[in-house]
Amino acid sequence: MNKQYLAEKVVNLKPSGIRKFFDIVATMQDVISLGIGEPDFATPNPILEVGVRSLKSGATHYTSNAGRIGLRQAIAEFLNTHYGVDYHPADEILITVGVSEALYATMTALLNPGEEVVIATPCFVAYQAEVILAGGVPVELPTRVDDKFVLRANDLEAAITPQTKALLIGYPNNPTGAVASREELLEIAKVAEKHDLIVISDELYDQLIYGVSHVCFASLPNMRERTILLGGFSKNYAMTGWRIGFAAAPKELLTGLARVHQYTIMCAPTMAQDAAIEAITNGATEVEIMRNEYDRRRKLIVGGLNELGLPTFEPRGAFYAFPNIGVTGMDDELFAQRLLDEEKVAVVPGSAFGAGGEGFVRCSYATAYEKIEEALRRIKSFMRRHG
Repeated sequence: MNKQYLAEKVVNLKPSGIRKFFDIVATMQDVISLGIGEPDFATPNPILEVGVRSLKSGATHYTSNAGRIGLRQAIAEFLNTHYGVDYHPADEILITVGVSEALYATMTALLNPGEEVVIATPCFVAYQAEVILAGGVPVELPTRVDDKFVLRANDLEAAITPQTKALLIGYPNNPTGAVASREELLEIAKVAEKHDLIVISDELYDQLIYGVSHVCFASLPNMRERTILLGGFSKNYAMTGWRIGFAAAPKELLTGLARVHQYTIMCAPTMAQDAAIEAITNGATEVEIMRNEYDRRRKLIVGGLNELGLPTFEPRGAFYAFPNIGVTGMDDELFAQRLLDEEKVAVVPGSAFGAGGEGFVRCSYATAYEKIEEALRRIKSFMRRHG
């Protein structure tokens, strides 16, 4: 064909650095994966049973575009109880097909062609892509391990141009496990207010934190009115396959997201919404059980990697460790490829997560304790040759 049918922005879109490695892993035997960002827990039984009952009762039809009002009420109550921020269930909360769709709807609703979104990196691989697909320009702002991978307000200030419309942050962070303190977020908030920025805060891992407190960005002074809060059920409640998330924002902003959602998705899966009501209402005990086990694995992998000469920032949230592999003399792509080839351990190159990730790899500890132990043994063998 002589004619270019695909849009240039799609043709030029960088493929996911995560999928590249897992396409390879799928063809290999005896691989221990420290790469996939998915809980190894099945959805807890009480949540699962509600979803099954929902199906058996015939709840196989559309809900309203915004989602079941019972779920929106439950989310509003959770956000108020845990973070002291108020959202009206009727018109300030939208139920989405995971946070990925919430992110898509946000960017599509906000951005005019050429407008910039500052993105704190390393970050989830879809951030830059969703900005590009919406016609915007992603501006990557690398964070540093010396700053505990938290965005600094002076760096944000320096990155702002007349075209800057929004800031996109994600804490707890994927891939670094960083958690931003209230004091650090307040400094970011001051810059956002000064320059009249919308802040998109991805807080998908808000309940998976260790020894610190999660701060909801919208709860900060004067931030609710300029924040689009993204959250979901995939990680906290081990519900990745249910595809259920939400966006919360002032009515004036959420109306735009709802319009995109209406014409793109119609509504999130009905049985998943019913299961999510059970999760957010009664799932605290199950979350604590999973969080405690993640914490046990976190200590194992961070301590193990440090002992092997791979300096590892201590993650305070999510379920990822982010070791520096510079001692090997390899870049992160080569390290990940050789570790997979030689020892059958899969990790993800840090560069897949944007600027600031170079020289690191992401290791997920959302896998069994015994598998992490074996992975560390294999990495030790690898480091004897290359460390």
